[in-house]
Amino acid sequence: MMNRRAFLAAAGVCAAAPAQEQAPDWGGPVLDIHLHLRKGPDDNFRHIEGCGVRKAVLLSRVGSTELIRAMQAKYPGRFVWAASADITKPDAAAVLTQAVKDGALGLGEIKYHVAADGPELRRMYELAAELNVPILLHFQEVQHFEGEGVFSTGFKNFAAMLKAYPKTTFIGHADAFWANVSADYANEAAYPTGPVKRGGVTDKLLADYPNLFGDLSANSGNNALSRDPEFTAGFLVRHQDKLMFGSDCSCADGKGGGGSAVGNPAASRLAGKCVARETLGLVKRSAPANAFRKMAWENGHRVFRIPRG
Repeated sequence: MMNRRAFLAAAGVCAAAPAQEQAPDWGGPVLDIHLHLRKGPDDNFRHIEGCGVRKAVLLSRVGSTELIRAMQAKYPGRFVWAASADITKPDAAAVLTQAVKDGALGLGEIKYHVAADGPELRRMYELAAELNVPILLHFQEVQHFEGEGVFSTGFKNFAAMLKAYPKTTFIGHADAFWANVSADYANEAAYPTGPVKRGGVTDKLLADYPNLFGDLSANSGNNALSRDPEFTAGFLVRHQDKLMFGSDCSCADGKGGGGSAVGNPAASRLAGKCVARETLGLVKRSAPANAFRKMAWENGHRVFRIPRG
């Protein structure tokens, strides 16, 4: 029988131990289409477990095939992947083709200092159509810090590429893609705030071109959805078949620990938070349940042609 002193000591230990935070219940399975491959073989699993994600598309540079296969073997059904390579190099098409043969389900994230309508990316658009996989592009017109540069520039004129490559499945991501939900965006800030002016380029392109989809990840996606709740509610319903949840989160545990929004001072609003949790919560509050299910699970499976299970 435990005496009073022993009981109180044990109770003190229990009180001192922090309660283990439970992963959120999103009301159904979640697919994260934008999770960068991390160094440790268990690091990606720790993140998706912490934020309540069932499965993730790992974005990886070519050469990581064996690591990804080992992760898939250790965590069955939890990871698929997409591949990227330096598209300015002459062997880019060859190495990406091999990656798809090795199991990659897409090209991306493609993030280089080239124009969106330049020859380097045009080669990739053709390749994605040839391989019958989507291509995920980072559009950015404003530097986050001095010396960073810009990426896939010229998004306001991207309709020409969507017309020129109708068999290519494009996934738009990052600052310029999401800032252009507002018709008054003039490349003046990475993450503009305030009410959205209706008729933005992104809204129009998603409506007009069946081969364009949107990746809701990162501070850019979260910022676009946070700035004008009335616009967001309509936007999510309007494009519920074209949008996919992604996190692009750098926190260590799916709870905001270990650093978040690292290396991007302009995204400090999400520092110390899990981007996956923040954006999933925002979308769930802003969209009907059936639309949330499409964006959180179904659309990503369809676009990346992920086997069910």
